[in-house]
Amino acid sequence: MSNLRQFPKPDADITDFEWERTPWSVQILINRLQELLRQKQKNLESLELENQWLREQLDLQLDKPFQSHTPSPPEVILWATIGLLLTIGSTFVQAHAINGPWDWHKHGIQIQTLEASYQIGAVLLTGCVGGKNAALLSQLAYVILGLTWLPIFERGGGWDYVTEPGFGYLLGFIAGAWLCGYLAFKTKARLQSLTLSCLVGFGTIHLIGIVYLTVLYYWTGLGDKINSLVEGITIYSIYPLPGQLAIVCAVTLVAFGIRKLMFS
Repeated sequence: MSNLRQFPKPDADITDFEWERTPWSVQILINRLQELLRQKQKNLESLELENQWLREQLDLQLDKPFQSHTPSPPEVILWATIGLLLTIGSTFVQAHAINGPWDWHKHGIQIQTLEASYQIGAVLLTGCVGGKNAALLSQLAYVILGLTWLPIFERGGGWDYVTEPGFGYLLGFIAGAWLCGYLAFKTKARLQSLTLSCLVGFGTIHLIGIVYLTVLYYWTGLGDKINSLVEGITIYSIYPLPGQLAIVCAVTLVAFGIRKLMFS
């Protein structure tokens, strides 16, 4: 009987009398089965932990195509410097393009001006490849340098430039560049996302420029600089719009190529 009692009852519902009357070989078998069951339970728990880890790794891999590169501080400084230099340099460079293929048989390939500088393209390109912080820093530096009497604006520089009808568009560079950079790095580089980023930044620049121009016109009258508010909006927003949109399209393609080469 001492051998029979060395194994605990497998279930509390079994009485001591029933367990004592159970053959010793059956008790051994039941005890062995319980040990195997406990071992299987441990293995199952281990497999569940392993499966959980695999699911997490799979989720990371599935999300990876949609995760964007986050520029490091040195990259931000680098692209902010590049963006500043590009913005200054492109201020005085007029954009050109060739005529459409449908016109080649009549007039051949001709170079045509887009009636706009590359400046707005430099602003948006900095946001698309450098991110929001680099874009913001580059345009803040550009505006501050221009207001401290460095002639880097289209019509010079200095504090008096705040009374120029087009100064609001320079302020729009700051917000537009940041917004473009913010949206451009929400996901990995795709033509659709970069196009949207550039268009939102572009629209922001013109919106702020028009608002500033309107306030300045009704506050100061702008003297002999423009004859009417409609004329000002036409000169600074409507007239250069087609050329600037063409530049935005080009910036989207260039930014897409750079992002794929550098971050993908």
